[in-house]
Amino acid sequence: MRTHAAADAFGAFCPYPPFQKLPRRHGLLDGLTFAVKDMIDVADVPTGAGSPEWRATHGVPYRSAPIVTTLLDAGARLVAKTQTDELAYSLSGDNVHFGTPVNPAAPDRMPGGSSSGSAVAAAARLVDFSIGSDTGGSIRLPASFCGVYGIRTSHGRIALDGIVPLAPSFDTIGWFAADPALFETVGAALFPDDAAIAPRRRLLIAADAFELAGDAVGIALGQAVAHVSRGFSDIRHVAVAPDGLAIWRETFRTIQAREAWAAHGPWITTTKPRLGPGIAERFQYAATVTAGAAAAAGLRRAEVRRRMDHLLGDGAILVLPSAPGPAPLRTAPMEEVERFRAAALAKLCIAGLAGLPQVSLPLARLDGAPLGLSLVGRRGSDRSLLRLAADLAGAHAL
Repeated sequence: MRTHAAADAFGAFCPYPPFQKLPRRHGLLDGLTFAVKDMIDVADVPTGAGSPEWRATHGVPYRSAPIVTTLLDAGARLVAKTQTDELAYSLSGDNVHFGTPVNPAAPDRMPGGSSSGSAVAAAARLVDFSIGSDTGGSIRLPASFCGVYGIRTSHGRIALDGIVPLAPSFDTIGWFAADPALFETVGAALFPDDAAIAPRRRLLIAADAFELAGDAVGIALGQAVAHVSRGFSDIRHVAVAPDGLAIWRETFRTIQAREAWAAHGPWITTTKPRLGPGIAERFQYAATVTAGAAAAAGLRRAEVRRRMDHLLGDGAILVLPSAPGPAPLRTAPMEEVERFRAAALAKLCIAGLAGLPQVSLPLARLDGAPLGLSLVGRRGSDRSLLRLAADLAGAHAL
């Protein structure tokens, strides 16, 4: 593992004085190092949430979030906090205050956000694994962009205490790793009582998600889909969203915005922070979402949840693109980035609305940059997805 100072080459770590939290016990993660997104409390270290105004108006936490103590109890050593988009309300990885971490797999392209620093730290092997949060895709998208393994866990599987919220009914914790075996081992440490192996009978290929991504993405991921398919006897193409993924995206967007304003609106109104491009506009929109609009979206979300429970109820696995393409160039205009974000959310919202676990696998490249393939399982199947990811990586390497 590299030293903390090496992060200066990538901008992955927050500019806090160097610190470390030593393991509290021995466990599965003995000898491993990790970093956590700066939305997560670490005792005696600031939580900045990607905003200098947030850091200035909030005290230094006196205890760590449960996810941190669990990993320390498993034998890992915490060595840094990682950069994030402001208040985690973005998918690009850019921060007007602290800059953009460098994507080790494609330095001319965005790293993806909001867990940008965590994805970069794993991809550059600055740490053995890193912790991020995922509300609308903030682990899955940067995992795809940076060419690493990333998981959004089932909603509610990991406690959110000591973590700055964005939209609590979507917020989840997950992690990144460059090594698939280590990726699975972190899951074993966090979910020791879960069964790692479940029957793998049916693979569902998300036809509408692939169609939205376009031919280039479909061709780039074709070999990866064929590789995944070899382990299943029943393979079907399905339309995930009969009423259209665009409607699902807007359902997600409405609820997320309402919850984001409830979480941060009073602070924004009082503090008047200087929010960056894209972030400011999202919070401006969030302030306009009415209770009635959010309630109507909530009813649609219940329908989405029923739909996904039906599709995955017998343990089926859904496969879809992690992103609508490789990461946009760092020089891309804001309009292009926002179009990419909308296209990404149309796929990422599937697991978010239904509270499902999703793993992004670095199995393809397009235009010289990484492109992830995602597996989605039923709620609570996190360990099974991790085992499948590790099995696929092993077979892929043969």
